[in-house]
Amino acid sequence: MRGAILGDIIGSPYEFDMGGKTKIFPLFIEESKFTDDTVMTIAVADALLLAQEYGFDDDEEKTKAMLAKSMRKWGRMFPYKGYGSRFNHWLNDPSAGPYGSFGNGSAMRVSSAGWLYDSLEETRKHAKWTAEVTHNHPDGIKGAVAAASAIFLARSGVAQEGIREYIEKAIKYDLSYTLDEIRPSYRHFESCEYTVPEAVTAFLEGRDFEDVIRNAVSLGGDCDTLTCIAGSIGEAYFDVPEDLKQECRNRIPADMNAVLDRFDKARLPRIDCHDRSLSDFWKPAGNMPEAQDAPQKAGFLDTVIKFFTKK
Repeated sequence: MRGAILGDIIGSPYEFDMGGKTKIFPLFIEESKFTDDTVMTIAVADALLLAQEYGFDDDEEKTKAMLAKSMRKWGRMFPYKGYGSRFNHWLNDPSAGPYGSFGNGSAMRVSSAGWLYDSLEETRKHAKWTAEVTHNHPDGIKGAVAAASAIFLARSGVAQEGIREYIEKAIKYDLSYTLDEIRPSYRHFESCEYTVPEAVTAFLEGRDFEDVIRNAVSLGGDCDTLTCIAGSIGEAYFDVPEDLKQECRNRIPADMNAVLDRFDKARLPRIDCHDRSLSDFWKPAGNMPEAQDAPQKAGFLDTVIKFFTKK
């Protein structure tokens, strides 16, 4: 989760191409602050941890109720952090249900699900639940499942090329473009379909955690969220250097650090040697229907109305 939070903080000043689409920039400046991405990452982790602690984490209805309660609680504790208009309405209306969003908010908040379960199947299931409380459009679910699955495989010792294969074949994201090919025309998109593949590519071309972060920031666009997702996968694969872990602790409040401390005790271990086979975790028959059947890219109408389905 620290990778997600650091990605949010480091990426936040460079949103809307403010970083000049370069990998050369200071990691932290005065404007480097956490946004809604961090708040909701903490909220989802808090909810999933409580579901485990109370023994109902396999109960979909109760877990979703806990997720909604936690997200509203944390969102109200930290208002004005960049929530999209429809999500902000949901936060402040306890009776509101999921609203069909395919925004990238479902993928930016899901990182804890990649660490708390001992199988890819359980990881995908819980990632799906975290999305569905708001982002129940197939693309919103697909983005959350992709991010959590990549984290699970990365921390389980699968090599980058194995993770690429899974995301391409099981999730059906197109990862054929390099960062150099993506960067010139990439703009501010808030949909999963135009954020998660790019975040995964930033991870796949990374040599270490910091390089993943710099890759993601260099693309521009919705930079805090893009880098949040890339950083969450980068942490699982490379780990986070100790000095950056301390930066993370210093830049978020005590109540968020308390959730991180609980998470550290509950999360499953990370394997540093990436020699595990993808086939140990996934066979082609294991595709998730909601991911496999979702459209490859949002259509023109979806691109237009994405502005009304913000994070």
